[in-house]
Order: sequence, then C-alpha cells, then structure tokens
Amino acid sequence: MSAEIPQALVAMEALFARQRSAFTAAPMPSEEDRLRWLDALSDVLAGHQPALIEAIAADFGHRSADETLLAEIMPSLHGIRYASRHLRRWMKPSRRHVGIAFQPASARVVYQPLGVVGIIVPWNYPLYLAIGPLIGALAAGNRVMLKMSESTPATGQLLKELLVQIFPEDQVAVVLGDVEVGQAFARLPFDHLLFTGSTHIGREVMRAAAENLTPVTLELGGKSPAIVSASVPLADAAERIAFGKCMNAGQTCVAPDYVLVPRERVEGFIGAYREAVQRLYPSLANNPDYTAIINARQLTRLQDYLDDAQAKGAHVVPLFAEAQQRRMPHCLLLNTTDDMRVMQEEIFGPLLPIVPYDDLEQALAYVNTRPRPLALYYFGYDRSEQQRMLQTTHSGGVCLNDTLLHVAQDDLPFGGVGPSGMGHYHGHEGFLTFSKAKGVFIKQRFNAARLIYPPYGRWWQKLIYALFIR
Repeated sequence: MSAEIPQALVAMEALFARQRSAFTAAPMPSEEDRLRWLDALSDVLAGHQPALIEAIAADFGHRSADETLLAEIMPSLHGIRYASRHLRRWMKPSRRHVGIAFQPASARVVYQPLGVVGIIVPWNYPLYLAIGPLIGALAAGNRVMLKMSESTPATGQLLKELLVQIFPEDQVAVVLGDVEVGQAFARLPFDHLLFTGSTHIGREVMRAAAENLTPVTLELGGKSPAIVSASVPLADAAERIAFGKCMNAGQTCVAPDYVLVPRERVEGFIGAYREAVQRLYPSLANNPDYTAIINARQLTRLQDYLDDAQAKGAHVVPLFAEAQQRRMPHCLLLNTTDDMRVMQEEIFGPLLPIVPYDDLEQALAYVNTRPRPLALYYFGYDRSEQQRMLQTTHSGGVCLNDTLLHVAQDDLPFGGVGPSGMGHYHGHEGFLTFSKAKGVFIKQRFNAARLIYPPYGRWWQKLIYALFIR
C-alpha cells in the first residue's frame, strides 16, 4: 500500500464526519433547499456538456459523443427535471387508516432523509451512474459522497471540480482513489450505500456494509437474454437488439448478453443482424460513432473469452474485418456451450452468442434455469406470448420489442433481482430508497385506550373483546 493511501483514507473519514455533523445540524431540508440543489446540478451539467463529453472520451480512448449525450447527459437532465416536478408530492406525508378500535387517532407516513448516503460509481457510464442516484439522494434531503471509478480518472476529476462549484463538501463530495480507497469507502458507516458494478464486487461491498448494518442497493448485472419469437419480423428484432448491444460497445449492464432464436430462424437472424450492425456502423476505422473498450485489461478479458470459446468449438462470425486500437470488432458466436466462459460470465463487450431453441417453453426454461438477469428482452407481437413470458420469468426489468430504453423511463423503478441486484432507484423509487418512511401514530387529549389498561377482567373489556376479537 502506498504512503498516499493512508492519508487519503484519513481525509475520507474526516469528510464523512463533516457530512454527518452537517446533517445532524440540518436533518430535514426544506422543499426549497432541495429544489435549489437540483437546479444547481442541472445548470452545471447543462453548462459543461462539451467538457463532460471530452473527459469521458479521454477515459475510454474513444467514446462516441452522441452516446454520451444520449446515455449520460440527456437522462441525467431529464431525471433532475422529473424529480423537481414531483418533489412536493413525494415529500408530502401520506395519510393512513386507523381502525375503529383505536379511535380517536390518526396515522401518517413521514418521509425523512436517511442522513449520509454513499454512492459507488462504475466506469461504464461514469456520469449517469453518478448523477442518477445523486438525484434521488438529494431529492430525499441527504448528504452524499460519490466514489468514482479509478478507471475513469478524467471524468472523476472533472465531476469533482464541477460539483465543488455548487455544493460545499459537507453536502456533496466526490472521492477519488484506487481499489484500497474504494474498499475503505464501502466500510464507512453510511446510512445507505448504493453500488453499481459486477456481482463479484457487489458481494464484497455487501459484506463490508454488513459490518455497520448499512442498508445497500446493489445494481449488478448478469447475462440479460433477448428472446426472438417464432413470428416477429427478423429485421425488427435484429435492428433493436443491435442498437442495444452496440451502444457503448456492449459495455452496458443491461446490454443483451445472448440471443435465443428459433432453430429454423438462426441463419435468417444472422443475416438480418449483420445487415443492421453494418448499417449502423459501416466500418470501425475512424468511426466516431463506435466506442472503444475502456482499457487494455478489459480488452484482454474479452479476447480471452473469444479465444476460450473458439478453443471449445464455438463458431465465430465477425461482423467487421478490421479492428482499430481498442475498437473491438463485433462478433456473433454460434455453437456455444455452458462450459465456455462467454456463457458463464457477463460479457460486457461486443460479443453476442446465439442460442437456438425449438419452442418457447424451451427458451423460457433456458432463462429460468440460470441466475436471474438484470434485464430481459422479448421480441414478438403476440400478446398472449408476451404475457406468458412476463408471468413465468424473473428479471430486474423487461422490454417488449426493444432494448435498454426501460432504464431511461423516469417513472419506472430500476433494479435487479437475486444475483443481478437488490433494491430500486430512479424517480419516485429513488426518493423512497433514500428516505425513511416513518410511521407516525397521533393521539391528542382524549384517550379511549384507557379502557383496555389493567387490571383486566372488567365487564367492558370483555365486551371489547367480543366486538373486536372475532
């Protein structure tokens, strides 16, 4: 461990203490305060779009500017606007029913900030996956510490510089640093900790949080399937799957990880998919729209998956002849088997296995015998088949006849299930995740409950039992 690491840990613990103290001094920020925070966040993001695009591109080696606009900046700004419009309703205490036996009284649920929230940000969407949970945490009235990924240093540094312009560090702070800093961050006694990343690291984060009984929201990943039905036009399915798989070169937690295709339609799907991808990206060389793999380590991992699959009998169908630096050519994989790493691990890159099936029942069984994914995509216009798929599978979210776009819906919760995560955020669910829904029972001067106080056995108590215990 380097000499700088202990100093970084001491500084981080001191920062946490300042946030805790600041929250104690102002535990229930007003609606006006929260709206002001959200407005400032919106202004700083909107006003520094070119710099954010440049920083993310620098971290990736090359990142499509349009992908950063579409998948990072636009949903961040939309999320802020949505929260601002609905904040008053979210903050309003909700009235709850009180049974006749407990009258006269009233009950309500008050939504109270938790305190200091920790957010661990991954490298694949370093802006949106920082700002998305930050919106919910601020709307709920919390103090927030963001741990940025060491794989995106330019974005982390820029976001730190931007946020310090609008928030004091005891309100919102960005923490930079290596793996040791990230591990220590997860061990801080936050009031809530949100982690986005791999299932493997998610287990470590949850283990660290458990030492403090810190509640966690884990946004993980897994192998999100796409199911092509026997009747859907192949061009429709192929184009929409290609968009979802090629966005960010497949480095998306909800990217289609493999495609289940009716056996007799495999060749047709390959042709339709090749045509769709090559229409979207006519070439790789110098193509500003095709994003690079984040770093050499991830590129080596993906190449190892490819080599392992080929060594074990997979047939690789490259969709481009050339590569350029870390722009990895998109490939389809046929004849895959369960012993291949590409079928065991989340791919997180431009490799797409195609798995044939004989009937829908077999396809659904294939999905259901594997760990529950973060997303599931079904392509088919038959309403009864859609309903059957929804009722018989489990996943964090679903798109019917599309990919990825459920994540961008502000009024839908986003989260995994089982190995793909736990908890939700986005929109109202984000506000609830970062709030304590505190039940409050209210009684004023008159106290009818005295009728059931000891000593027991009096005639009116027997009457009460006869009326209410039956």
